Amino acid sequence: MSEDYGGDVKMEEGSKERLVLMWGYLPGISNQRSPLVSPEVVKLPGSIGVGNDSWKDVSGGGCGFAMAISESGKLITWGSTDDMGLSYVTSGKHGEIPEPFPLQTDASIVQAAAGWAHCVAVTDGGDVYTWGWKECVPTGKVVGGHSAEGGSGSENDTLERHNSLLTEQGSPQSQVSRSSVYLSGFDSKGGAEENTKRRRISSSKHAAESSTSGDETQAALPCLVTLNPGIRIAAVAAGGRHTLALSDLEDEITSQDSDALLFTGVSDVGQVWGWGYGGEGQLGLGSRIRVVSTPHLVPCLESPSYGKDRISAASRGNVISEGQNCKAHGSYVKGIACGGRHSAVVTDTGALLTFGWGLYGQCGQGSTDDELSPTCVSSLLGIQIEGVATGLWHTVCISTEGDVYAFGGNQFGQLGTGAEQAETLPRVLEAPSMEDKNAKVVSCGARHTAVITDDGNVFCWGWNKYGQLGLGDVIDRNVPCQVAMDGCLPKNVACGWWHTLVLADLLT
Repeated sequence: MSEDYGGDVKMEEGSKERLVLMWGYLPGISNQRSPLVSPEVVKLPGSIGVGNDSWKDVSGGGCGFAMAISESGKLITWGSTDDMGLSYVTSGKHGEIPEPFPLQTDASIVQAAAGWAHCVAVTDGGDVYTWGWKECVPTGKVVGGHSAEGGSGSENDTLERHNSLLTEQGSPQSQVSRSSVYLSGFDSKGGAEENTKRRRISSSKHAAESSTSGDETQAALPCLVTLNPGIRIAAVAAGGRHTLALSDLEDEITSQDSDALLFTGVSDVGQVWGWGYGGEGQLGLGSRIRVVSTPHLVPCLESPSYGKDRISAASRGNVISEGQNCKAHGSYVKGIACGGRHSAVVTDTGALLTFGWGLYGQCGQGSTDDELSPTCVSSLLGIQIEGVATGLWHTVCISTEGDVYAFGGNQFGQLGTGAEQAETLPRVLEAPSMEDKNAKVVSCGARHTAVITDDGNVFCWGWNKYGQLGLGDVIDRNVPCQVAMDGCLPKNVACGWWHTLVLADLLT
């Protein structure tokens, strides 16, 4: 899900021919609507694949569509169909054949992400374009003549329906009748609490998804996101209905928000901006604000000196009291990820901070409480986290040593622990299949997980109703299983909701 920058830590690039391979389910790729249960090559469209152009990166995609980037900087989308509602609008109405998405800019796209029904892309100049659900699109300069503003009663009704849709998509109960292989209905703990905390589903999934006319009126065409002067964005992540953007401080930039959070200097990455829906704290602003219509700075870190003092104290073995703010670990943020309703960031010192919905323990704080502000995952202190990825209800991160840590919902085995029990604290994976292997790249789909190891192998686990694990069947897995990928060397992996994309070098 996204998106998932910071988790998608690409391996070293080579000069070989690049391939994009895909498996899983996209409604538009087959007349029979059958899933791809094993890796298949996705061909670069003829209109783009001319001269020396090739695939550059994979971006996963959203619900029913896939995204990747060409070497020429074009955003390529495919997989949507005319009965997929907002996915049809969001992905550019591209079906089986991948096509360039019609962004009205000559700048090259360097990174992109997608949520349930919205997309966001970053140009090489640090600009951000976003489109899809109106509540996910902040006010700003609109490209194409459509206003991103709204707020009518009918729109609010539609947004509530969308929230119910997300809840149903994240509900183990809703999958009992729909999944041919179901390992566990509920986690062994917390089932009663879930029933009291879960939002009620007010309308059926089928009625909501098949109503394209109402959904399209709630969609916005691509608009340029307005940020503070001088802010350049390096990476983006998209959740169910919220977006995070990571600013690039390669040039000397000074920016300040209302809380006097000040960053000055030269660095690669630095601050996090958020917008969209924040009802469970997934925007990290300290409250359950429903919709943030303009980008706000997320207070991930205190002053750099305060963070350095805490890290120095920890290195000397001093005990830091619980009363002190645990989020001040580092000078800047280097990675971001958005889940269904929660978020995670990684700092320059390798600390992991989480915030948002916590019902399944996906914030890793040892409880099922929501986290309204970025909070350090204290059980991982002393372990340098390199990348993080988030799914609907789960979080997976990798350390600089190549270890994999997972926590959150586990109804389909998406944590890879060998069980279906949720974990409210990070648990290191000790799967025999990954013994002596170091994970380098991680990505999460709605309810599945994928990693690339340093020896170029791909492992997947979790929900597999649509073949999104690439193992040749539709059987769920609760431990990492290797995907057969002969003749190529995987470089990056990006999971969509029901599918998986891999960027690989062709071996000759």
